[in-house]
Amino acid sequence: MPSVIDLIIYSIGTMLGLLIIGTIILWFIQDITQKKHAVLRNYPVIGRLRFIFEKQGKYFRQYFFSNDRDEMPFNRATRAWVYKNAKDKGSIVGFGSTYDLREPGSIIFVNAAFPILEEEQLPTPSLLIGEGYCKHPFAARSIINISGMSYGAISAPAVRALSRGAEKAGCWLNTGEGGLAPYHQEGDCDVIMQIGTAKYGIRDENGNFSPERAKELAKVVKAFEIKLSQGAKPGKGGLLPAAKIGHEIAAIRGIPAHQDSISPNRHRDIGSIDELLDKIIYIRDLTGRPVGIKTAIGGWHFINELCNAINRRGHEYAPDFITIDGGEGGSGAAPETLLDYVSLSITEALPRVVDSLLQSGLKQRIRIVAAGKLVTSAQGAWALCAGADFINTARGFMFSLGCIQAMRCHTNTCPTGVTTHDARLQKGLVVQEKYLRVANYAINVNKEINMIAHSCGLHHARELKREHVRITETAGKSIALNLLYPYPEVQNEVQKQTPGATD
Repeated sequence: MPSVIDLIIYSIGTMLGLLIIGTIILWFIQDITQKKHAVLRNYPVIGRLRFIFEKQGKYFRQYFFSNDRDEMPFNRATRAWVYKNAKDKGSIVGFGSTYDLREPGSIIFVNAAFPILEEEQLPTPSLLIGEGYCKHPFAARSIINISGMSYGAISAPAVRALSRGAEKAGCWLNTGEGGLAPYHQEGDCDVIMQIGTAKYGIRDENGNFSPERAKELAKVVKAFEIKLSQGAKPGKGGLLPAAKIGHEIAAIRGIPAHQDSISPNRHRDIGSIDELLDKIIYIRDLTGRPVGIKTAIGGWHFINELCNAINRRGHEYAPDFITIDGGEGGSGAAPETLLDYVSLSITEALPRVVDSLLQSGLKQRIRIVAAGKLVTSAQGAWALCAGADFINTARGFMFSLGCIQAMRCHTNTCPTGVTTHDARLQKGLVVQEKYLRVANYAINVNKEINMIAHSCGLHHARELKREHVRITETAGKSIALNLLYPYPEVQNEVQKQTPGATD
């Protein structure tokens, strides 16, 4: 006689079996009657495997099939480097490098025969932003800084960890275009307030720029950044889906809750270079804070005309800094066509912009911030060689928070809690742990950029110039960056000076 337990197990097994058979029959009927997918119509049920593998393929490739340096947008070797530095485990490896120096575009630094002794090495000096042109110039201490990521696009725990980590590392935190949230201020770090095309967080009830709100923000932020465009989607406004817009985010931005929020594709009140310069000096005089711009670069007309207009009108109209965002940027979601095909990469845009400033005599007046997949110390050192004063990164700091490149930033299902507002998923991001990793990452990147400079025979990183780095053209042949992008003859002496350093 079967026992009661045996009967229960048998019944459950029978029910599960009938359920599975019923599901297969239902799928079969659905597949052969639907008209959208030929594969399912011709191969019912079995054809579903094709869609499963297509959806999950990128995750299988990421962990099982791709080599360490094969993946995009960031390969496993790069992610592992960030993780190790964020955990302060160092980046020591053995038995040689997997970095292919023969690959076109590879970076090779020119080591000195007699590098700087340790006792001769100097700390990297801070740079003043807006000195002589605003009431409250900003002393920026760190070479690497946190690029714009809006609260809303990323979660509250992520912003809190970034704020506390930035304070510990001495770097700045850019709010992104979503406005200043209380979480940005939690760590009492240096904050740059970004003014996006929708004026989130700095707008009145009609969506226009609010002078009163700007003056209030000036009491707590170090600088303002007018966002013209970003590398991920130049010419396209940002989108925050309704699922991410609760009452708190809506109040911070000054928009309705639970409705998709779409930013205009450009500032309605800035339609020309002269209007841009008018806005810069207006906000600077209003707030007493430095004012810069952020833009992707598509060609040389804009930057050349900007420099000409500044020299025509006076240096007081110049932005105090320009953030150049490369076409390979993109911490948030964007249309794939714009991500792939619009705006120049940072490797081409940065030296060209610097050249325009040198030719115009504006390099000492305007600080340059470079952004666009610059997550390692070597990439940061290259940017300094090309003429940048600072480096911004968003995805580097996302990795330091635990991002695994799941590429679900726009779905509210981020498995690490970085870009989701699902409370259950946010629990995985423990602020008390992650803020230390944010700080470690910034500190170690700064440290290694200096290490590269010392190897090149320099006292500190701000002495890096184009002649200190070479770029691989073909296997076995490289070219110095100062030959690939020669310094403009007009201001040839200017580039040899270390820009306005402060103790």
